[in-house]
Amino acid sequence: MARLEGVVGFVTGGGTGIGLACARAIVAGGGSVAVGGRREPVAVAAAAELGPRALGLRCDVTSQESVDAAVAATVERFGGLHAAVNAAGVGGGGHVLNSTDEEFATVLDTNLTGAFRAMRAEARAMKRAGGGSIVNISSIAGALTHRYMSSYCASKAGLNMLTRCTADDLGQYGIRVNAVMPGIVKTDLAAPLWQNPGVVDEYLRRMPISRLGQPDDIGPFVAFLLSDEASWITGQCIGVDGGHTIRQGPDLVEPLFGKLLPEER
Repeated sequence: MARLEGVVGFVTGGGTGIGLACARAIVAGGGSVAVGGRREPVAVAAAAELGPRALGLRCDVTSQESVDAAVAATVERFGGLHAAVNAAGVGGGGHVLNSTDEEFATVLDTNLTGAFRAMRAEARAMKRAGGGSIVNISSIAGALTHRYMSSYCASKAGLNMLTRCTADDLGQYGIRVNAVMPGIVKTDLAAPLWQNPGVVDEYLRRMPISRLGQPDDIGPFVAFLLSDEASWITGQCIGVDGGHTIRQGPDLVEPLFGKLLPEER
C-alpha cells in the first residue's frame, strides 16, 4: 500500500468508478481527499463512505470557475494540496462521417480541456504547497485505434501528450505529472461495453491477461504514483490493461456501434 500520511488529495470524477477507487486508495494510505463530481450528491455520498478524512464537492470540469472553487474548498478544508487525480470523463462513439461537430467538441471539452482546466488549478495550489503529484486517467484508446470511437481516442491521445508536456513544464516546481491508461474496467461509464457479451469477447481475445478490469486494479497503482515512492517518475503514460496495449485495439463495430450509428449523416 502506498504511504500517503499527511497528503491532501483531490479527485475529479471521484464519486464513482475509477475516481472513487483512487480516492479510496488515498484514504487507505493515510491521506485526506476531496471527492469532486458534476453530480454533487454522488460526490457527497462517496465522501461519507470514505470517512472523516474525505470531503464531497461539486466539480464540473467543463467550467474553470467550478474547478477553481473545488480546489479552493479543498485547500481551505485540509490546508493545502499535494496530490490530484483527474478521472472525470465521458465516452463517445462515431467517426468522421457519422459524428457531428458538437459531439466531437463535447468529448474533447470534458476529457482533454477539462483535464487542462483541472491541472491548472491543481498546479497553482501545489506550487504554493511546495510540490506534488498529478495523475490523469487516460485510456488504452489514447495509444490504440478503436473503430467508431474517434472523438474518445483523440481526447485520450491528446491527454497523453498534455500529460507529458505538463510534466516537462511543472518539474521545476517539484510537481510530477503522469497518466495511467486502463483497458476495459467495470465502471458505470463503461457499462455499455462490459454489459455486452460480444464486446467483452472482443476485448478479452486481445488481452494476454484475459479478464475484465476492476476499479481497484487502478486505484492502488495511482496511489503509488501519487506517493513519494514514485518520486523519480514523471511524464509517463502507463498501461494498466491486462497487457492489451501490446496487441491491438478492439473492433466494436459489429457487436455495438454498427447497431447504434448510421454509416453517414
